[in-house]
Amino acid sequence: MKCRFKSLRQAARIFILAGIMIGPISANDNEAWTQVVRSSPYWTSQGVYQNILTIRKWVLQSSGYCSDVDRHVLFDLRGRFLAWISDGRSQQDTQTRLNDTRQALKNDGKADTWIAGGSDVTGYPFALACDQPHVNLGEAKARYLGTLPADRIWGAWDDLDFASSGQPGTLHEAVEYVYNKRKAQKRLNLPEELPAYLAGQILIESGGQARAHSGANARGILQLSPSALSDCQIKPRNYWHRLAQIDCALKLMNQNARNLRPVFETRFGHLPKAKRDRLFTLLLIQAYHGGAGRVEALLTDDLLSKPAQYFADHQARFTAGDIAFGMVFHNLGRDRLGLASLYYVADVELATRALCRGKRLKSSEFCAWI
Repeated sequence: MKCRFKSLRQAARIFILAGIMIGPISANDNEAWTQVVRSSPYWTSQGVYQNILTIRKWVLQSSGYCSDVDRHVLFDLRGRFLAWISDGRSQQDTQTRLNDTRQALKNDGKADTWIAGGSDVTGYPFALACDQPHVNLGEAKARYLGTLPADRIWGAWDDLDFASSGQPGTLHEAVEYVYNKRKAQKRLNLPEELPAYLAGQILIESGGQARAHSGANARGILQLSPSALSDCQIKPRNYWHRLAQIDCALKLMNQNARNLRPVFETRFGHLPKAKRDRLFTLLLIQAYHGGAGRVEALLTDDLLSKPAQYFADHQARFTAGDIAFGMVFHNLGRDRLGLASLYYVADVELATRALCRGKRLKSSEFCAWI
């Protein structure tokens, strides 16, 4: 794969196509696709997490139906793959092919309805380009694991003092060091599996590149915004400091956890512990991407929390991933929630699995929860 962008988080915002609805749903062009969401019962979220993971894996790894990057894949509201097309010679040609395929899927009974795509609205069945700027997971893993001497680090930040110039450590060792020290200081109260997911975030946010800098002015291995850097009292000369970035991200995660835990426990406190912890972790990842306030609204707002209430009442039918995705999916188009919100969590999950299923970390305590 080619590394054409510093952050998959940015790439996830480059999405899809839509437009004029032809079928039983009546809505304005920019609203038609949300009618598909609104009309879908909550039970359709069964299995959605694994389905989306499969499709995103094809994109991330240029595999499966995305082994040729000059394609689009189409999928339904449950994340089930329906078809693929070869891209046309122009964007308009590709759009025409997508719309023809959408209509054919409806005519063949493989889709309940279809919405023709355009340049600035979302069509249905949903379409995702295989050729998206994305991080090279292989290279990102190598940086994280310090495969090359140039990728190893040492330094000091606050009361942290990691490795030395004579014996530099890896990013992985730095994550473990910062997390374990802050936990021993009783400054963190996070799910046991969260550090592994933080490692996955490093791969997705920056590919492990210390000087990653987004168009939105997010910086460093964890793509911290100017406001986050300020909240962590990181001065400009230390914006790229990897220990500072890890420490700040954990601090922000802990703040989000502290703010969300009471309302989360009220809604999902009856779930089995392992499932409850996994769901809370996925929601913390969502909060890192889109803000804790938005996740809190999914748990408490009279309208936005309706999916969460359903999943809480019928939790045995769904995985933690299905619930986390369903809470967002059934609110798409509200509160600035879009498909990129789903993709980010899926991509972090895939990156975390790629690390934890590799030879170096497969049997480690760090990955015991994955």
